Amino acid sequence: MPPKTAPSLSIEPAFRPIAATIAAVFHEGRILLVRRANPPDAGRWGFPGGKIDAGETIESAAVRELLEETGVHAEAHRVFTAVDAFDHDESGRLRQHFILIAVLCKWKSGDPIAGDDALEARWFRLDELDDARVALSLDVAEVARQAAAIPAKEVVGS
Repeated sequence: MPPKTAPSLSIEPAFRPIAATIAAVFHEGRILLVRRANPPDAGRWGFPGGKIDAGETIESAAVRELLEETGVHAEAHRVFTAVDAFDHDESGRLRQHFILIAVLCKWKSGDPIAGDDALEARWFRLDELDDARVALSLDVAEVARQAAAIPAKEVVGS
């Protein structure tokens, strides 16, 4: 008699959110954004950022990712918010869930040049984020406004 086999179950793999960081950097009254080259949100404008490496602090990851994606040097000031980013396939199934931890950073030097997984990098005035022709990732305008609302003396005094 052949051995019994377990019935085939169609169970989605268990996904755990992935911790990532985003850097909010202002310089001369404008905020730095990158146009993403990879999912989620390929082709849309968002903050420079990426996955946090094991043993790396949130702040260190923000500064590292900022430099890798834009060539801009900055100093991490503080975490100020977090948002969810979901990557779905064409059928709507969840591929990945990121928790993006926003870090306000103080610009030190450098002009943005797209690198790593960015197609473009440039400075935006806050009012430009309301332009329907600028394809933003979800929550970018809101996070930028939250960063802008943090008193400048807090960042300068760091």
